[in-house]
Amino acid sequence: MVFELPELPYPRDALAPHISKETLDYHYGKHHQSYLDKLNAEVSDSKFEGKSLEDIIRTAKGGLFNNAAQVWNHSFYWHCLSPQGGGAATGPIATAINDAFGSFDEFKDKFTSTAAGNFGSGWTWLVKNSDGGLAIVNTSNADTPLTDAAVTPLLTVDVWEHAYYIDYRNARPKYLDAFWALVNWEFVNSNYS
Repeated sequence: MVFELPELPYPRDALAPHISKETLDYHYGKHHQSYLDKLNAEVSDSKFEGKSLEDIIRTAKGGLFNNAAQVWNHSFYWHCLSPQGGGAATGPIATAINDAFGSFDEFKDKFTSTAAGNFGSGWTWLVKNSDGGLAIVNTSNADTPLTDAAVTPLLTVDVWEHAYYIDYRNARPKYLDAFWALVNWEFVNSNYS
């Protein structure tokens, strides 16, 4: 079994002006593809051949883990964005956010400051804990909450520089402002339920 690059859920120019087609050409077309190519090379003729991506992430170490997790993280991230997204949370996740953080604005401020302060390269996540409560967590490099059976990933933002350097250079806060104009609350609600 060879892993394939999943189709984006929108055309590459659909997130502009917040995320340009050029960024998606590089981020999706080059970076995501590169993780996938390395994953396929490492899995071929190994004990991981035929395993699901999730199984590999939960059991592999080193480079194989990094490439598998980056493939999964990026695939998840693309679905967190939508050209019809943005605005305040809606549906059941809106209630859960208000319960956990006091208001959507307080959640947005905390998520943004956590992502802006995520040192180096990594990801910032909204997760649902096993007790149903919500939390914001940072992961470094390729780490993912998928390795923690006690949490369910709901939303992520990629804070590796390749996610924003074309459009925003090194201005991560500007990229995070743009992120909020694209959040796909339908996808977050489907993960929450």
